[in-house]
Amino acid sequence: MTATTRAKKAAAIAPTNPVGQPWPLLAALGAAIAALIWAYWPVIWPMYRDWQNDPNYSVGQLVPLAALYLVWERRASLARAPIAPHWAGLLVIGLGQLIRLFGLLFLYESVERYSIVVTLAGVVLLIGGKSIANHLKWTLVFLLLMVPLPGKVHNRISGPLQTAATTSAVVLIELTGVAVAREGNIMTLNGTIELGVAEACSGLRMLTAFLVVAYVFAVIIRGPAWQRVMIALSGIPIAIACNVLRLYVTAMLCLFTSSETARVFFHDYAGVTMMPIAIALLVGELALLRALFPDTPRTPGAKRSDNHQTSVTV
Repeated sequence: MTATTRAKKAAAIAPTNPVGQPWPLLAALGAAIAALIWAYWPVIWPMYRDWQNDPNYSVGQLVPLAALYLVWERRASLARAPIAPHWAGLLVIGLGQLIRLFGLLFLYESVERYSIVVTLAGVVLLIGGKSIANHLKWTLVFLLLMVPLPGKVHNRISGPLQTAATTSAVVLIELTGVAVAREGNIMTLNGTIELGVAEACSGLRMLTAFLVVAYVFAVIIRGPAWQRVMIALSGIPIAIACNVLRLYVTAMLCLFTSSETARVFFHDYAGVTMMPIAIALLVGELALLRALFPDTPRTPGAKRSDNHQTSVTV
């Protein structure tokens, strides 16, 4: 191989934006995001109050921090991506403002909140270009999880979740030999102890929290896209299963200890206990998928060498 050929190959694989020199992009993005926060403060502040006052959506305040972690996780690939500001970002920003105007005129608060993400996507495209926006697209989609569900959607989900949680808990309790009588969302255990499954016990809080955890887990793991999608979506059944388990443990504590012990577990310790179980289930699911489909994906751009070995990322 000649020196010229080696130089060309080295130039082809060299980072476009070497790590340590992305400061103009970071400064521009930082200034644009600061302006975005200022412009959207009348929308962001009420959403922050919802995070603080509604336990179902308290995880929303962690989503921006998790998004920053996901950006940091991809810092190497971002440093290699070419920076080429694209005018189409102005169109996306304009679309975001039209969405915000629609929400403002027709009093759809959630629509105004979702427009933040659309506008931010336009800012990234305008300043960083197509390649940077492509690298960050799933992080931008992830930011949608910070927005509390619209009221109508919340009501349509919460009721069925509450009913499903009650029904599943009854089945699980009966399988352990305990007599259960159900009336609506109230369970009577052994004919003496009543346990009500209120709307707060529907599992919506676990659903929103576990979706965030599953999404972050899916983004940081290595594997085919379809496996990542499965991991992210599995946050839904895992949340439902963990909520049923929480109700079952609460019922057992009511039977064999006291209602006060059950109340303390449900309100103070159940969430802390269920999160490690959910993470363990995600890890177990990933291990099962890799056992069933053992082919390891190649690193993008990896080539076969002369001895036909393949470069892979484990």
